[in-house]
Amino acid sequence: MPESVLGIHHVTAIVGDPQRNVDFYAGVLGLRLVKRTVNFDDPQTYHLYFGDEEGRPGSIMTFFPWGSAGRRGRQGTGQTAVTSFAVRPEAIGFWVERLVKRGVAFEGPTRRGDELVLSFRDHDGLMLEIVGHPGAATRGAWAGAGIAEEHALRGFHAVTLWEERGDATERLLVDTLGFRAVSETEGTRRFAAGDGGPGTLVDVRTVGGFLRGLDGVGAVHHVAWRVADDDAELAVRRRVIAAELSPTPVIDRQYFHSVYFREPGGVLFELATDVPGFAVDEPTAELGTSLKLPERYEPMRAQLEQALVPLHLPGSALTTPAGA
Repeated sequence: MPESVLGIHHVTAIVGDPQRNVDFYAGVLGLRLVKRTVNFDDPQTYHLYFGDEEGRPGSIMTFFPWGSAGRRGRQGTGQTAVTSFAVRPEAIGFWVERLVKRGVAFEGPTRRGDELVLSFRDHDGLMLEIVGHPGAATRGAWAGAGIAEEHALRGFHAVTLWEERGDATERLLVDTLGFRAVSETEGTRRFAAGDGGPGTLVDVRTVGGFLRGLDGVGAVHHVAWRVADDDAELAVRRRVIAAELSPTPVIDRQYFHSVYFREPGGVLFELATDVPGFAVDEPTAELGTSLKLPERYEPMRAQLEQALVPLHLPGSALTTPAGA
């Protein structure tokens, strides 16, 4: 199908304390903080983006930190339940040792077809996996966190959707977004986009009888699918309308253009363009080092910098103010 989605663009979750978020995703998992900005719909809240060296689409995990008083979420049906990162298969031993040393409880490694899987949760309860797969070798990585390049996370491997019933979701993935079915095991059907390698996969797991998921700390807010550019996004948006869903207009998110809609099972989907990317407002070498604001919030910079807690990057000599 022409102008279909290319795979996963980013996953956005809700977490509690922003410093603990940085400590885990930059410090433990070794991702690069590629953008330090605010929630464009709630500018007194951070929006933190982690990814590979350049923040390439398909590597980006993003967070809205709601603070210690934030409402707890609940994982359940109608949600993106599990986010899986890709590594080379030979890196799994490194990650077993690293998680042990960092006090992160995990299960595995277990074999799932041609994959080796470590399952664990972050400090807020988000369900994560590190998946060893030969295809990860072709993906970029960030080796600036003290983790050798051959061991580093290489973007996403897959996401897992939990559904009360998966039929309508699966039809949408195939008929509207351009995925194709590739496998089925024990109530989970896998779909692939693009070249079918790591970063293009979505598992639809039917878990009828589970409670409905709720947004809040410890839950994924939405999953975004890659589209190449504005024209491709508009073409997919038209197909979403033809599927009798209700997508938003295109929204400018500074680093990509977005369209949001809920799929039939209730998971919030986003279409996000590959362009313009995270270097649009700071050089690649300086990604994530200062607070970046959309133009409409620049007059509020002093107020926002005062409201946002300072963040310290693991390995940095000093704790810097939010805007430094």
